[in-house]
Amino acid sequence: QLPFVDGKLTATGLLGRDVSIEVAAKAAGICAVNVLAQVQKACEGDLERIIRCVRLGGFVASVPDFFDHPKVVNGASDLMGEILGDRGVHARAAVGVASLPMNACVEVEAVFAVR
Repeated sequence: QLPFVDGKLTATGLLGRDVSIEVAAKAAGICAVNVLAQVQKACEGDLERIIRCVRLGGFVASVPDFFDHPKVVNGASDLMGEILGDRGVHARAAVGVASLPMNACVEVEAVFAVR
């Protein structure tokens, strides 16, 4: 999921050039909200059906010499913990990429175990 709010991207560009870590981490949290919205839809509106977040992956668009990708993806991981508590603890990858769709600065994916 990308950091969309009301159909608009909240942050675009590359980390290390156009976007701060703080702005991108907030955008990663928005991505996580959008991921959870999709899970909620798949679970017929019931987030209690989530057993746990198994894995979360974050893709961070950045310049070649940017190395703080985990700090950006923390925005998504922290949100999973806030919303799901212990069920939000997950394995994780934070990967730097040259570009993302629509010039988004971050994209988040996740795998959930559900009832």
